[in-house]
Amino acid sequence: MQILIASHLEAEHVEAIRASHPDVEVLYDPSLIGVPQYVADHHGPTPRLSAAEQQRWEDMLARAEVAFDFDWQDPAALPQRAPNLKWIQATSAGIGAFMRRTGLDRSGIVATTAGGVHAVPLAEFALTGALFVVKGLPYLQRQQREHRFERYTTRQLAGMRVTVVGVGGMGSNVVRTFDAIGARVTAVGRVGGSYELPEGVELSDVDRLDEVLPTTDVLVLCTALTPETENLISADRIALLPEGAAVVNISRGQVIDEDALIEALRSGRLGGAALDVFREEPLPADSPLWDLDNVLISPHSASTVESENATLTALFIENLARYRAGESLLNRFDADRGY
Repeated sequence: MQILIASHLEAEHVEAIRASHPDVEVLYDPSLIGVPQYVADHHGPTPRLSAAEQQRWEDMLARAEVAFDFDWQDPAALPQRAPNLKWIQATSAGIGAFMRRTGLDRSGIVATTAGGVHAVPLAEFALTGALFVVKGLPYLQRQQREHRFERYTTRQLAGMRVTVVGVGGMGSNVVRTFDAIGARVTAVGRVGGSYELPEGVELSDVDRLDEVLPTTDVLVLCTALTPETENLISADRIALLPEGAAVVNISRGQVIDEDALIEALRSGRLGGAALDVFREEPLPADSPLWDLDNVLISPHSASTVESENATLTALFIENLARYRAGESLLNRFDADRGY
């Protein structure tokens, strides 16, 4: 069996994969793939390959039965360029739109996502974003810039009503995090979904979202992007949120009506937002979001921590053992559901 590592991975993690299955050949040449710009960057600037290097990359693709990440050159052509490829381990949790765009959702190649790998750092960002609004950090920053030392009254997140939309590996950890600090949490899952939630957490579903939003102090978006969730938080639903509510988006930018969100933030009707994802990325320089002091902007990096590649490698090694044993794979992508 040949395994192709198609994006940057530190030598220690490559060796861990080799050591876990000594009879497997690991194909990895960092000179043929993107150079990471930061730790755990799997989409670094693509290199210009010489004819010989290009041929070497083509040969590696053609030999691979398993791939750690997608071909950076032409993922849509993987069925033709990698005819022996059976399974791809993605380095991202949200691959639905990518799979549809490239046609890989209909290719017959099994894909597994990185679902759960980013659950802890994303929950930490969700909590940070909620506290950014609830504890009035924009106000404190203005006071600091103006050298004003004036006591004030803040709010308490414990006891507030937090609605978490999406209760997968990421969302369930967000639910537990807010529940642990004493927030009153409502988890919004898919219709008919079954979830293991802490005692006291209320379970709702997307069909009842309009009933939940008017009593939501903090809205946290964790759902996968699918045709059903695109624009899920529409202008009408943003209008249902109470005055002063906070919005945290660690899902995808297309899940919420960004123009309506901007207007609600600009008018002051919403208390603030913490956004890791946007309708267009990179966020355009002329987006009004940059200049709203009640908005915390993260460049789609809330999930990226220095330990990410170690966690991804552990997931891949576990799935590789399952693959070789003919067992079900963790985080197998479901084309019908889109995640």
